[in-house]
Amino acid sequence: MKNLLDAWTEFLVGKKKKLDVQGFKERLLENIRELHNDLVTHQYEHEAYYHFRIADPKLRDIHKASVRDRLLHHAIHRKLYPFYDRLFIADSFSCREEKGTHKAMDRFQKFAGSVSKNNTRTCWVLKLDVRKFFASIDHDVLLSILYRRVPNLETMWLFERVISSFSSGIPGKGLPLGNLTSQLFANVYMNELDQFMKQVLKIKHYIRYADDFVVLSKDRDWLLHQLPKIDEFLWNTLRLHIHPKKIELRTLSSGIDFLGWRHSERYRTLRKATEERMFQNLVEKPTEAVAASYLGLLHHGNAHTLQNKVENIFWMFGEH
Repeated sequence: MKNLLDAWTEFLVGKKKKLDVQGFKERLLENIRELHNDLVTHQYEHEAYYHFRIADPKLRDIHKASVRDRLLHHAIHRKLYPFYDRLFIADSFSCREEKGTHKAMDRFQKFAGSVSKNNTRTCWVLKLDVRKFFASIDHDVLLSILYRRVPNLETMWLFERVISSFSSGIPGKGLPLGNLTSQLFANVYMNELDQFMKQVLKIKHYIRYADDFVVLSKDRDWLLHQLPKIDEFLWNTLRLHIHPKKIELRTLSSGIDFLGWRHSERYRTLRKATEERMFQNLVEKPTEAVAASYLGLLHHGNAHTLQNKVENIFWMFGEH
């Protein structure tokens, strides 16, 4: 009960005006007692999802759970995250406290400087992406990975209820993008790859953000030699495939697209597509908050000219 009540306090942040949240809050203690009783007596069943799409920039399918179920996701996450986070490698950056895209890009820059000996020799970068990652996560594989660290039948019963509440069209496959637990379960799943890269292949310069990952080396042939090993591991262990159209192997000096920025030996500039989307959003929503958000983003790269453009657009179209 205490965990559910504490999870409610965290869940409520930024959602107090939502009608479904207000409706749940009207009978808060009764609703939480009912949820707790259903969990204790194994009568809990996950409710149906509300489906909608967002442009991010490509269309993404979002599946939103009920308030009751989202509360449970928070309760699971607040207990499971601290346990698993200490097991993850340092160079996994997605959906982790004090990590994120900017820390990942800084790490990339540090690795690039190390491999290139401060730009005195060629640095090769192998960039890979998992094909249809969230839709391809195998429920049985995920549950077996969880069971190795959490061999408790009561807890595993709960995990199975949450994980099996959704499928991507193929029974037993997929996690919904709208669940807080999905982010953590995805990291638990891909931690298997992280450990393989570090412990088996002994790769030093490796960074992963969600299903995007890069390996840096001075040796192009060595990188090519690792590719089939990585692909074989992904399929045999996780039932995943590398996206065949998103395999990139090029020198750092030719420019590497990673996490919305184009990285080269001395500069980090915003990708053209990201730049165009930024200006389009700013013209459509020229608020101070949006402008401040983009100025903060541009602060992390070589983007003085773009910062001036953002300020000019806000001056012309924004709130005054």
